[in-house]
Amino acid sequence: MTKNQNTVAELPVVTISHIPGREISENLGIVFGSSVRSRSFLFDIFAFFKNLFGGEVRSYTRLLEQAQTEALERLVKQAGVMDADAVVDVHFSTSQVAYKAAEIFAYGTAVRLK
Repeated sequence: MTKNQNTVAELPVVTISHIPGREISENLGIVFGSSVRSRSFLFDIFAFFKNLFGGEVRSYTRLLEQAQTEALERLVKQAGVMDADAVVDVHFSTSQVAYKAAEIFAYGTAVRLK
């Protein structure tokens, strides 16, 4: 993604409960996005050898980064449908939803600004 890390498609997305220098006029409700990604057999073989010698398993890192980006984009899309000006209190969580499948879940509060 080539956008500023604090915005996605020009919609401010922050992990704090306000937008600095702006006042919230309306709370539109919770918005969320998720992405479920699975690992392949090749990922597991590579990770096995990486565990033998130590170090970052970059293929897993990229997989989770892609899932996080996709979850955030879906959150912002939902906020756009609600005609929000920003999303505050954004959080991420992760869970294993099936064997070799992980979910990244992003959630926050869509707001309108004065």
